[in-house]
Formats: sequence, C-alpha cells, structure tokens
Amino acid sequence: MAEGKSEKSPFIGKQQVPVTLNPSWESKLPAHESNGKGSTSVLGKLNLSAPKDKYLIVFFIFLLHGVGTLMPWNMFITAKSYFEDFKFGPNNTVATDVSYRTHFMQNMGFASQIPNLIFNWLNIFVNFGGDLTSRIVYSIIFEMVILLVTIVLAMLDSSQWPGAFFWSTMVCIVLLNVCNGIYQNTIYGIVASLPIKYTGAVVLGSNISGCFTTAMALICSEIFTSKRTSAIYYFVTAILVLLLCFDTYFALPLNKFFRHYETISKSSEKKTDSKQQLNVPYWQIFKKASPQLFNIFLTFFVTLAVFPAIQSNVHRSKDFVIGPDYFTLITCFATFNVFAMLGSLTTSWVQWPGPRFLWVPVVLRLVFIPLFIMCNYVPPDKVRALTVLIENDWVYWAIGITMAYSSGYLSSLGMMYAPQTVHAKYQTTAGMYAAAMLITGIFSGVMFSYLGPYFVV
Repeated sequence: MAEGKSEKSPFIGKQQVPVTLNPSWESKLPAHESNGKGSTSVLGKLNLSAPKDKYLIVFFIFLLHGVGTLMPWNMFITAKSYFEDFKFGPNNTVATDVSYRTHFMQNMGFASQIPNLIFNWLNIFVNFGGDLTSRIVYSIIFEMVILLVTIVLAMLDSSQWPGAFFWSTMVCIVLLNVCNGIYQNTIYGIVASLPIKYTGAVVLGSNISGCFTTAMALICSEIFTSKRTSAIYYFVTAILVLLLCFDTYFALPLNKFFRHYETISKSSEKKTDSKQQLNVPYWQIFKKASPQLFNIFLTFFVTLAVFPAIQSNVHRSKDFVIGPDYFTLITCFATFNVFAMLGSLTTSWVQWPGPRFLWVPVVLRLVFIPLFIMCNYVPPDKVRALTVLIENDWVYWAIGITMAYSSGYLSSLGMMYAPQTVHAKYQTTAGMYAAAMLITGIFSGVMFSYLGPYFVV
C-alpha cells in the first residue's frame, strides 16, 4: 500500500508542481543549495552526478543570446559611414543650418543608453509582462519590428527632410533599446543561476556581436556599391540573428542540464512565509556585490568614453598600411570588437586577478582617455587646435588593441564574479544588478564622450 502511494504521488498528489525531468534525484536536493557549486557538492553527497551540458548546447545558446543583446547597439554604431557620410553627408542633404554629423555618434549613444539604463534598473524591481519568458519573447519581437522600420527608412530618399530622418532614427533607437534593456537584463538574470562560465558565454557573445556586425559591414560594402542597398541588407542580418535567439530560447527548457539548474534555483527561492518572498533584500545584495559592480561600471565607463565617439574620429596621421576608406572600420570597429572578444574568451582559461584585486587594473584603464585624446583625434566639422602628441598610427593602433582586450577581459571577470558574491538564491538579482551597472557604465561613458571635442578645439 505504501508503495502504491509512493508511485502515484508525483502525478496525483502534487499536480500543481512543475514536472521535473528526473524527480528521483532532483527531489532530494535541499532548498538552500542552489548554485553550480552548491548543487555539485550536494549531488556528490548523494553519490549522484549533475547532468552534463552535452555538446555545450546551453553554452552556445547563451553565447548566441549574448550576440543578440548587443546586436542593435553594434548595428547602429558600426553604420557610422552610412549615417554621417550618406544620409547626413553634404552631397546627400539640402542646405540646412543644423549639422547632424558633428555629434551624431554621441546623440545615438545617448538615445540608445537612456532607455536601456532606465529599463535595466526597473527590470530588477518591476515585473515587466509577467514571467521571464514573456519579457524575452516580447522584447525580441518588438526589436525585429523596429528594425523593419529602420530598413524602410533606409529605402527612402531623405535628402529633402534630413531633420525628420534624424528624429525618426532617434525614436527607433530609443524604442529599440527599451526592449533591449529588458531583454539584456533578463538574460543575465537567468544565466546567473548556472555555473560561472555561462555568464562568461553571454559576455563573450556580446563581444562576438561586434565582430559579426563589423564583418557584415565590410561584406555589404564590398558586395554592394550603393550605400543604401548595403545598409538594407546589413540591417536585415540583425533581424535574422534575433530570429535565431527567439527560436533557441524555447530549446532551453527541453535541455536536462538547464532544467537541473533551473530546478535547484527555484527550489532555493521557496519559503514557507509568503511575506518573506516579497522582501528581497535588494540593498544587502547591492552592498555585497558592490566591489564587482564598481569594476563593471568603471570598465565600461572608460571603454565608452573613448569608443566609438572619440576613437572613430582618429584620422590617419600619414601614409599607413590601411587605406583611408577602411582605416576607421579596421583600426576602430574591427580592432575593438575582435580584441574585446579575445579578451572575453581568455577568461575561459585564466581568471586573474581574483575578485579582491580586480579593481587595480580596472582603475589603471583610466589612462586610455587622455591617450586617445593625444592621438590625431579630429571631431567631424571641427578643426583641432590641440597639438597631436601621438602621431604614429601603429602606436595608436596598439593603444586601441590594449584598450579593447582589457575591456573584454576585465568586464567578463566582473560579470562572472558579481553573482558569486551573494547567496545562491539571490544570484539572479545580483546578475541583474551587474547588467544594470554595465549599462550605467556605458551611459556614463557616452555622456563623457560629449566632452571630447572640447578637449581638442
């Protein structure tokens, strides 16, 4: 009789509980053991092994979502020539008293990061659209719709109405990043409950995103002679990537490895007192994670203070191996994206310095701001008055490589360390804090970049 009761209980006695893939061992896990390390130790005590990420399917899915989270931002900043030289170029617009070229990169960064900043922080405390799946699904759908509008704007001849095109583009960027803020923050929250390398996969994907967009910009510019046609196909690729993100997200719950960590993460959040569930100690979580949140913030602040607004306007000082047509695309965008990706990838094998001393190289990176100002930086439609101290293009390129590599490496370490500073049941919130500080650093760096022209003219 006892055996019969035991057999029926998973299906009849607990109908309201989600079915697990392997209840025989998942049900044995204590509620307080909820992260990768904890679950492994508990399973070891039970002489059971955690399921493996076969073929690294989950790793590559989160890497793809890392690509998707920064796809809108990278697509727009890498299309600098399309906007500044084609849509707002002197040969493609009627005479106007307003120059949309001078601060276009800064304005685009501001329009991108204001909504991203607001909704990243709100997403920590406010439930947008119900569960995590709804947030991600609707965010991706709206992003694809807005990208379609961007493609339509590229098809139209806006030479007679550059102002309307400018503001239409800015509205698209704002709406795109409202959705992206929720999407990005939610992805970091979900991946925080998995082993540390999966957070690294998202960061790595975000750096691969830049490489992908730069490669697409080069390919489209080579295949199509028309900048309009090139831009259309360029933005179409962003929609295709987001479609892949949309499809692969629904594959996650079907994976035993992902379900394992999702189950123990949810079990750790269950409390007998319903009031305790509502009282998440946000301030305590923030304080415990604050050293790594500072590292994340400052790393991205320095990076965005110079890239792309200042770095993309560094001109060739003399004859150089790279011609003028591709100088910015290669020494700025391609260099940053490739070496930031390599820096992020390095953290899969090397994680030094540790959490305690990560702040040291992070603070030292502040030197990159004056270094780029010393290069041959000339803002659009301005005449540089400050003496150029770094005239050698190879030296400038070396500075760009070092800045990019350190950005990818140190930001990955910060994002990986942050969720590990708090109790396992609060790792999702800590992951969301980390994503919010990432965007805060980006926004602050973009705002600082507005000062760039004032340093040299």
